[in-house]
Parts: sequence; C-alpha cells; structure tokens
Amino acid sequence: MKFWLIGFSVLAIATAHAQGQAGSSANSGAPAPIQITAKQGIEWRQSDQEVIATGSAQAVRGDVTVHADRLIAHYRKKASPNGAAADAAGKPPANPAASDPESVLNNGNSEIYEIEAVGNVHISTPTDNAYGDHAVYNMDDAVLVLTGQHLKLTTPHDVITAQDSIEYYSVKRQAIARGHALIVADDGRSIAADTIIGYLAPPPASGKAAPASATKPANSPDMLGQAGKLQKVDAIGHVVIHTPNQTATGNSGVYLPGPDVARLGGNVHIISGPNQLNGSDALVNMRTGVATLLAAPGGQVAGTVTPNSAPLAPK
Repeated sequence: MKFWLIGFSVLAIATAHAQGQAGSSANSGAPAPIQITAKQGIEWRQSDQEVIATGSAQAVRGDVTVHADRLIAHYRKKASPNGAAADAAGKPPANPAASDPESVLNNGNSEIYEIEAVGNVHISTPTDNAYGDHAVYNMDDAVLVLTGQHLKLTTPHDVITAQDSIEYYSVKRQAIARGHALIVADDGRSIAADTIIGYLAPPPASGKAAPASATKPANSPDMLGQAGKLQKVDAIGHVVIHTPNQTATGNSGVYLPGPDVARLGGNVHIISGPNQLNGSDALVNMRTGVATLLAAPGGQVAGTVTPNSAPLAPK
C-alpha cells in the first residue's frame, strides 16, 4: 500500500521540466526538448506568448507524457545579464521561425513558466497515471494543481481519488488531495478523509530514487513502510480507516510510515462486525489491521460487544 506515491508520482510529473533540463544539461548543455503533437494543429500566439496544441494534444519530455484535448504552454523571454540574449560569440540569437512554434519552447531564449492541460487530462510516467479535467503546473512556484470531475492517481499498488483537487507543492514537498479524498490499496486497506496531506522526505543525495529492495521491509507485501519517501500523512475531517479486520473513524488522523501505524483523534469509533467501541483516540496498526482504543486522561472507553464475535482490543 504505497501511500507515499501520492506525492512521489505527482512529484515526477510536476518536476519533469526541471529534471529534463538538469539531465540534458549535464550531457549537452541544452534543455531536453519538449515534443508536442496534436491532431487539429499547433498554434503560436506570439502576442500572448502562448503555444496552443489542440485535438488529442500530447506533450512528451523524458519519461513524462501529458495528454489532453488542449495543451497551452505560456512562455516568456529569458532575461540575460546584459538585458539581451546572446550566443557564445556575442551575437543575438535568431528568432525561431513563425512556422515552427514548437521551437519557441525548445530554444535557449525562451522559458516556459506555466503549462495548462484542458479536457480529458492524462499525465503518465512509466509506473503511474493521473487523470482529471484540468491541470496547471506553475513552474515559478513549482506547484501542480489537478482538478475536475474524475480525479484519480493510480500507482502499481494504490488508487487515489479526490473530488476537488490533487495538488503538489514542490518547495514544501507536500501532496494534498482535497474533497472526499481516498486512498485504496490493492489489498483493500484504505484511508479516507475530507483532506489528505502527505509530507515527503527529500530525495537521496545522489538525486536518484533508492531501489525498492533497499527500503522495502522484508516482511512487507508492499512499500507502505518506505519512510524515506513519505514522512507523515495528515488526514483531516471525517476520517475513516478500513483494514481487513476493522473500521476506525475519527475527526482527524496521522499516519506514520515508519512504524506503519495511524492515530485517530476526536469522536473515535472502532467497529468490528457487530462490536463497537467509542473513545477519544485510537491506534491502528495498518500492517496487522488491529485497532486499539485509547481513553482520554481521566476518561474511559465505552462500547457494545457481542458474545462469541470477533474480539476488539480496548486499552
């Protein structure tokens, strides 16, 4: 159950531009090109400084592909120390041909500051897919916002959905799913809340993701415990945690990938078959599926237990 991929997948999508530049600069000194195709055509609006691809539009850079009914790249001229761009010989570079709008995005004189995808948006990497009706990536702030009626992010082990938006803030390294946010693992475990916020750890010093075998616990069926990827998850509002054995609800929750446990707080209920316990806090072991109810200081737990039914774990 790779909850860490909420942010990791979106991070790969959102930072593709920067990664492409860094990777290719090391090899050739030039940014990796963006390849744009569209069935109806590509329009260059020089006065608006936009390149618009319409009709099954596709933009590819490295391992990231963006599909949409329409793609809009907003660009601007790069500033230079002398106020004017020039090549190594000191000559002003030639302007791209008007018949080749794609070259505007790939020459060294212009920079994209925002990419917008409109209609049937599908953003994909070799392992993950994101879907929505509208996506905007602001490169100045390094913020990606995906909105629409059918928001979904799929990974090899999880499906993440939200009603309002799926967002990634690169500087703060936060991934946020808003509005009936839900993460469902391939083994059936899930976390739901009004808002789910994931806090990601910085990448390894090498700049490359660590192999799965290096961080995956030997006894874990998935990569839920990869603390090097995700440090913490906050679930806010109407939190519901489903495990194979129990359902736990509360007003808020915090999930920690290291110990693989979640803590619920506020109006907590633990339900197992016909049994129900109520209290102020609960600990849920996401690996074993066991939920333990905790009483507030000076308080007590309460509930209903049916004889000969599955046991609960009060404390």
